[in-house]
Amino acid sequence: MTATRTLSIRPTLPADVPEVAMVMAAGLGKRMRPLTATRPKPLVEVAGKPLIDHAFDRLRSAGVRRAVVNVHYLADALEAHVTHRVKDIDIAVSDERRQLMETGGGLVQARAMLGDKPFICVNSDNLWVDGPIDAIRQLAAAWDDARMDALLLMVPLARAHCHRGQGDFHLDPFGKIVGRRKAGRMAPFVFTGVQILSPRVIRDWPEGPFSTNLFWERAIAAERAWGLVHQGLWFDVGSPPAIAETEAVLANG
Repeated sequence: MTATRTLSIRPTLPADVPEVAMVMAAGLGKRMRPLTATRPKPLVEVAGKPLIDHAFDRLRSAGVRRAVVNVHYLADALEAHVTHRVKDIDIAVSDERRQLMETGGGLVQARAMLGDKPFICVNSDNLWVDGPIDAIRQLAAAWDDARMDALLLMVPLARAHCHRGQGDFHLDPFGKIVGRRKAGRMAPFVFTGVQILSPRVIRDWPEGPFSTNLFWERAIAAERAWGLVHQGLWFDVGSPPAIAETEAVLANG
């Protein structure tokens, strides 16, 4: 690991992990068809358990105490799962049954439940394995509220298992996000779907559904968006073939 691609952290110290998480679980799961014909994507099983349970395992291990989960597609099944089967984390449901709000709109709708402190936000359809340091605690240790509105966990494109894209972001030598991938080009880092956000980013939003990209772009322009490189494994479990690929890597240690 080089100093040119990571923020300065002190992993031997206990991190002040945010107590609240937002779990993005309202997507339609179109790329995961036909498995999502009868279940929402977060309940598709990988390595013996639903995808969303892997995310909750990581949140629980880091010490998160409360989670807001948004639901839309096959919402009854997902709501029943998170309210009755998730242990040791208090669950609140943000109901998007009437209209899918996308990621940015989902944050807006859940805003009142997220509180006034920085919170963890995770996508429920990605799977990661911690490296030498718990990834969420690593994010928390690197968080600096005075200079950050968003801190995204990144993985180098070359280590993005099952990912078919061309990368997402460029970082400067200190970990500040300095740009997004341009059309027709590649970017060296992929967003893992795990981040810490300040409630400050949720402001001046448009009506209806929209992407978190709006909030990210504002933070990048203000030089308040940062990235931290994940030291463990990460899998983009977006399609049925990716399940077998992920399970094969995990089985091989």
